[in-house]
Amino acid sequence: MSHGIAASQKNPSNGKIKILLMGNPNVGKSVVFSKLTGVHVDSSNYAGTTVDYTVGDINFGNKQGIMIDVPGTYSLEATSEAEKVAVALLEENADVIICVLDATHLERNLDLAYQLKEYPIPIVYSLNLMDVAGRQGIKIDVDKLSEELGSPVVPTISIKNIGLRELMEVAIESSKKQVEPGPKLEDQERWDKIREIANKVQSQVDREITFIQKLENWTVQPWPGIPIALLVLIASLGVVVGGGKALRAVILLPLVRQVIMPFLSKLISFIVPAGVFRNVLVGEFGILVIGIEWPFALILPYVFLFYAVFSFLEDSGYLPRIGVLADGILRRIGIQGGNIIPMMLGYGCAVPAILGTRAANSNKERIMVATLVSFAVPCASQSGAFFALLGDRSIFSLIFVYALSILAMLAVGVILNKMITGRSQPLLLEVPNLLLPDKDAFKKKLKLRMKHFLVDAEGPMLIGIVIAAVIAETGILNEISKAIGPFVQGWLGLPKEASLSLLLGIIRRELAVLPLLEMNLNTLQLTVGSVVALFYLPCLSVFAVLTKEFSLKVALLIGLITTASAFLFGGIINHIGSFIIGFMG
Repeated sequence: MSHGIAASQKNPSNGKIKILLMGNPNVGKSVVFSKLTGVHVDSSNYAGTTVDYTVGDINFGNKQGIMIDVPGTYSLEATSEAEKVAVALLEENADVIICVLDATHLERNLDLAYQLKEYPIPIVYSLNLMDVAGRQGIKIDVDKLSEELGSPVVPTISIKNIGLRELMEVAIESSKKQVEPGPKLEDQERWDKIREIANKVQSQVDREITFIQKLENWTVQPWPGIPIALLVLIASLGVVVGGGKALRAVILLPLVRQVIMPFLSKLISFIVPAGVFRNVLVGEFGILVIGIEWPFALILPYVFLFYAVFSFLEDSGYLPRIGVLADGILRRIGIQGGNIIPMMLGYGCAVPAILGTRAANSNKERIMVATLVSFAVPCASQSGAFFALLGDRSIFSLIFVYALSILAMLAVGVILNKMITGRSQPLLLEVPNLLLPDKDAFKKKLKLRMKHFLVDAEGPMLIGIVIAAVIAETGILNEISKAIGPFVQGWLGLPKEASLSLLLGIIRRELAVLPLLEMNLNTLQLTVGSVVALFYLPCLSVFAVLTKEFSLKVALLIGLITTASAFLFGGIINHIGSFIIGFMG
């Protein structure tokens, strides 16, 4: 079986070797990639899909090349988007494959290892997590495993850089070889062979249970797993909110307001005569004023810290454990606990969260999770705006907004579960070992996520800021406020200028919050404004991905539900709050 590639064909890359890094999810592949690649690393979508793969430069000895971190897959049956991309990259040919195996789950990993042998590409196996296997009393005969697989096997502990130099040396040497594709085995035949190999090369030694193993067991049990999860989430919120406020107060706002803005105002006053155009540049809502302060001084610190915390929890192997704990609650609204991961990813950005629903077991779950993420999960930019708006004024209002978000998701989930036909499947979720994240892999992941945020979020935000400056400084806002002022003032209890928030929120949700910072609002008004922004219609990029993944009808329906809910909840909270304040005098 050749999969359309001649066995003698090699990858023409001008002397550079092309390495495909492959393996199951959660085997330490990203750490291997980070350790072996250089400074230049980029992530992009594979053509015709929305699946990301990462490419990095290789400089080893006198050899140069590229390494492609192929999306993690359990098989090559091409039934999922990730598997289709993996197969496509294999059929584009490469000089060598490095297949990363988890030594603690060898039998399961050997399924992909055997399927890769069907391609005419040399393979080197990295037997990773050897230290964790040792702690668990697992012994593997590496030489015997190499003999059974017919390819080199290099034991590695990637997080400690152990075995990686030998891995690259063997990979470069193997890239010079020509190999014939192996036979394609039927599923039962392949699994029989895998079990035979595992029995030959692997043995179990009784060891005393370590604290880490005890912790791994605790974190997937209701007690003490749920209290541990609450402590982790509270600590995470403390790092993001407290750290973001500190960065803003100590460094960013003084720098922007006391250094950058006076300098730009003085410079513009020399160049541009007084009038509307100067106001558009450096007025109260001027492009150069809010264009620097909103995205970089108010939003960026919270986004950076959110992604730092999220990446840490992700790389440590803790996130899937929250999915196991959440399964009981989420199953009551018709989805299984594994969907907690795309929902939590929505707190970074709704777009990858909605794309992540492709891993859901049914179309019903996909639509439900996408709706819940669009409905009431604030993205990192929006959260940053909430923290900036409410963090200094009322921590109780901030907690109220997020509590309302969770309650609304549960209520909407129950309603959707009754409205949408179908059923959810049992929870099938990979629960990796708990590990301390590798600092190199962590930094590269954080760098890529911040790069994507700056491109995907800051661009549209700056467009919205330009529109805000023109509307606010040219008098257009006054005309708009007259038209919708009675609704904004009467039902929501906000000043008529808040209509600017509703206009800009169409572009990006956080822009429905940020203009409120410039207004002298009381705590109730800040809370109402935040609730409206929380449930407001999805931003343009989210609307586009909903249309692409589902249909225009679904996207419009979600937009209608979220917008109606925003005005309904905002008005109810305004009137209840006003009644309580009036009653208490």
